[in-house]
Amino acid sequence: MAPPPVPRHLLVVDDEPHIGLLLRPHLEELGYRVSIARNLAEARAALTAPCDGLLLDLHLPDGSGLDLLRELRSSQATRALPVIVLTAEGAEGVLAAAKSLDATLLTKPFSPTKLTARVAAMLGDAPRDGASPP
Repeated sequence: MAPPPVPRHLLVVDDEPHIGLLLRPHLEELGYRVSIARNLAEARAALTAPCDGLLLDLHLPDGSGLDLLRELRSSQATRALPVIVLTAEGAEGVLAAAKSLDATLLTKPFSPTKLTARVAAMLGDAPRDGASPP
């Protein structure tokens, strides 16, 4: 009998507590393993362990999520890490910068179903729980 598959690990970087409270149980119910970081320092520490995808807020208490995204893209080890930017940001320059760094954008507020579809698409998983592809 084959061992059960190892769950995909997602790192959620967002300083808003309700984002983690909403996302973690929803994503875990779908079979993902979820870690939460509330700032850039926690995110950098968490990224020393492997993860399969990153959900990243742009406005964090200790800096910009764009800075972390630039660091990830400049490193061979994390250059191809799938990233979804979660943002309420509307400034075209910031959004264009995130897109140019090969990140998918998801504007706040969003539904857990929409997020699930984006995560599944980002990781190449089949949509789960009836979620339609983005």
